[in-house]
Amino acid sequence: MAKNRRKKFSIANFILVAILTLLGVVLSVCSFDIPFTTYTYNGFAKSISLGLDLAGGVSVVYECSLPDDANENLDLENAISATEARLTSLITDKYSEATITRQGNTRIRIEVPSVSDAEEVFNLIGTPTPLYMTLEQKADAEVYIKGSDISQIYASLGQKDEKGVTVVFNSEGESKFYEMTKKASEGKQEIYIYFSQVDADADLTLKCEEPISGGRTFISGSFKTIKDAQDYALRLMSGTFSAKLELLESSVISATLGAQALKLAIIGGLVGLVLIMILLMVRYGDFGALASFALVIYIVLMLFFLQAISFVQLTLPGLAGIILSIGMADDGTVIIFERFREEYRSGKKIPLASKIGFKRAFWPIFDSNITTIITAIVLYILGTASIQGFAITLLIGIVLSMFMNLVVLRTFVNWYLPINSIKPNKLRLPKQARAYKDPSEVVVEGGATNE
Repeated sequence: MAKNRRKKFSIANFILVAILTLLGVVLSVCSFDIPFTTYTYNGFAKSISLGLDLAGGVSVVYECSLPDDANENLDLENAISATEARLTSLITDKYSEATITRQGNTRIRIEVPSVSDAEEVFNLIGTPTPLYMTLEQKADAEVYIKGSDISQIYASLGQKDEKGVTVVFNSEGESKFYEMTKKASEGKQEIYIYFSQVDADADLTLKCEEPISGGRTFISGSFKTIKDAQDYALRLMSGTFSAKLELLESSVISATLGAQALKLAIIGGLVGLVLIMILLMVRYGDFGALASFALVIYIVLMLFFLQAISFVQLTLPGLAGIILSIGMADDGTVIIFERFREEYRSGKKIPLASKIGFKRAFWPIFDSNITTIITAIVLYILGTASIQGFAITLLIGIVLSMFMNLVVLRTFVNWYLPINSIKPNKLRLPKQARAYKDPSEVVVEGGATNE
């Protein structure tokens, strides 16, 4: 009776997990409109952020140097770091999936995936120039504010809901701007904004009626829409870089090339996955089927985490990381089942051979995976953008593979044993070399046992 209850319990568990896994597969690959709402569910796979090599887009590389009029206390490293931060704020505000990274010691690479209008990106980041504010419209005018005195610029609404731009100054720029607006209001002067260089023709002209304190100001104008204000803010922000930027290279990658590469990678991955499942079932029978079941759960979890982690962007190197992690997951499965076969061949019964097999396989799997995890972390910290894409998918995959082998697969095997623990042919087990005697059941004279 107890054995039948355990068997029914195991079958019920498998049915429940199978239903949940099927639901996970549907949520991973299917898109559908959610009833009674205007929301469309796109599935885990379609929600994964794609990198430039898969989605297409624009790639730009700038060489950084110190401006001619740079402060003597400003070094190039700090200037590049500040410029990278400004570029990130400027570009990701409009293109959330863009990546801005250092390349070498003096270069900055900008990649904006999934962009259909490349000219719009180039207008935004193609020719960043210095920004200056003066009270005179002439070539030798005194410069009161530089782009380095500004910390943030963004579109906003004024007190009467007029559309405009808010400029936020840093601590040094706050005092400079107050002095400039004080002089402008007292002398009834206008404030002139220049890009690139100060000359007789100002790029923008502002009116100032009173001194402005508090480290910020609101610039209103003839903005018909909030988008006009955003474009104005972006133009101002592009003049606040601490380093001088020289365009080295720019390229536009077609989305069709990335789509073709992704399609081929998916087909290759599916073919490889099916072959792995077939080989596992041929070699290990029912245990191979359990491993294939666990592998499906692994893929669903991988897709979920790839779309759930906001900073993950799937690239071709990232696909390589996923494939490598699947291979390591299969290696762990093979280690477990081969240990199990060795224990069974030595004469142990199936339940005991399974228990010892998992125990013997734990440390080899743990050691190899921990080493790979450390490697992936180092690659992510020190690598370039493409290497980081490989490292993050490998890291996610390795953690999930350990979970699959040491938790999911072990649980499945424990559920399976009440269903079959005496038929080795269903597990493709080899012949036993000799009978194994459990030390806890040694027969002594008189027919008694030592328990």
